[in-house]
Amino acid sequence: MELTPAERTLPAMLRHGAARFAARPLCSIPGAQWSHRDAAEVAARRAGALRAAGIKRGDRVAVMCSNRAELLETFLGCGWLGAVCVPINVASMGPQIEYYLANSGARLFVLEADFAHRANTTVNSWIVGDSYPPPGQSIAPADIRPDETLAILYTSGTTGPAKGVECPHAQYYWWGRNTAEILGVGADDVLCSTLPLFHINALNTFAQASLAGCRAVFEPRFSASGFWAAMRAADATVVYLLGAMVPILLAQPPGDAERAHRIRIGLGPGVPPAALDDFRSRTGIALLEGYGSTETNFVIASAPDSPRRGVMGWLRPGFQARVVDEHGAELRAGEAGELALRSDEPLAFASGYFGMAEATRQARRDGWFHTGDRVVRDADGAFRFLDRIKDAIRRRGENISSYEVEQVLLSHPDVGAAAVYPVRSPLAEDEVMAAIVPRPGRKAEPAELARFCESRLPHFAIPRYIDIVADLPRTENGKVQKFRLRERGVSAGTWERASARQGRAG
Repeated sequence: MELTPAERTLPAMLRHGAARFAARPLCSIPGAQWSHRDAAEVAARRAGALRAAGIKRGDRVAVMCSNRAELLETFLGCGWLGAVCVPINVASMGPQIEYYLANSGARLFVLEADFAHRANTTVNSWIVGDSYPPPGQSIAPADIRPDETLAILYTSGTTGPAKGVECPHAQYYWWGRNTAEILGVGADDVLCSTLPLFHINALNTFAQASLAGCRAVFEPRFSASGFWAAMRAADATVVYLLGAMVPILLAQPPGDAERAHRIRIGLGPGVPPAALDDFRSRTGIALLEGYGSTETNFVIASAPDSPRRGVMGWLRPGFQARVVDEHGAELRAGEAGELALRSDEPLAFASGYFGMAEATRQARRDGWFHTGDRVVRDADGAFRFLDRIKDAIRRRGENISSYEVEQVLLSHPDVGAAAVYPVRSPLAEDEVMAAIVPRPGRKAEPAELARFCESRLPHFAIPRYIDIVADLPRTENGKVQKFRLRERGVSAGTWERASARQGRAG
């Protein structure tokens, strides 16, 4: 469904879907099943409840909820009203929750009861499973402009706290339209995601279904042992996976269930080429590679008949890309540098970082968005990902701020200095490693430090490996040389967290 520039808003998407697709199923999520017509009414009535609670256009509404109807209902209601939804990662602990609420200036916090013990806040709250109010009176949609912010999605900070990416309504439309085109999504498809709705990937799945007139199914969580049964139950035709999920699925015993499905295609960004081939051989499913970030859109993609493997893909129509050096000068094919992007459509990218004008300016230099990712553009136009220039870590599909992990470690009385950095995992993503310098006269115990992190960090951010060292390698001006720590990696004397070593996705 192509909308005019003025119609590229969430309310317009829902209203067009209701008019065009009516009673066709749109969404199945724990707690609800909605048709395209239902979704518009759900948004209108949740917007009524939000307005009755004093929420106005432009107000921020934080939501910390697992994949269930209340999360998506809040997102749709905010978009209908003109408020801004602020999804929070459900693995967040007290310090992160407090930061997200304060940084966004949230006026309402929609919080699942299971997570309420982590939050110590004075922000007015609706507790899902307790005080979450019933739908309100249906109201007309606000006269939203496409450039207005629909959501603030927090992405990992690199040299500081996490940044809130301001995602306008039009960007959400383009995410759905571009991804649907790449996957060839049509009205008869069933899109099934086990990914969390506090990230753009799963939120984008809803946009694809809304625009294409098909159905999206959201599972509560990813389970390797239950994955194929869930796909059969959903009658899925399109699936969404992230790098580490494919090796985890391939580690399961082979069986007939891997081919007892209707899945014709899937997304698998960050999957190792060998795993892509094994997955297709075992399951019959072609997974497409690609590149997109919360700040940008689906700008680079492969196709089932792409001539090469092991690349992110080729630039999509409507976008421009170049590889630049540290001064912003474009490099030739075959030379490694930073990926810089821009869009022909002015609202297909995020509008900036909320309340962080300098960070926005640094990222959007000379009319280009500088991604912080180090890539190579080959002679045939394909882009290959090499590593991250930014000091961020990606584990199990989650971006981790090394700064935030370091701040927690430094708050321990035994820690004098800390450096957190990624080391490679057998699952093709990162593991979190920390080098710790004890305070003078103190003895830092790795197991105690890991336990200390458990109540202060999301589980995926807790270091798996810890080295106790006499000092950290530094430059002449005192900056920690993390590349030297990464090069040294895990050694015979490195402590490893047992639960991480033994953990398996279930």
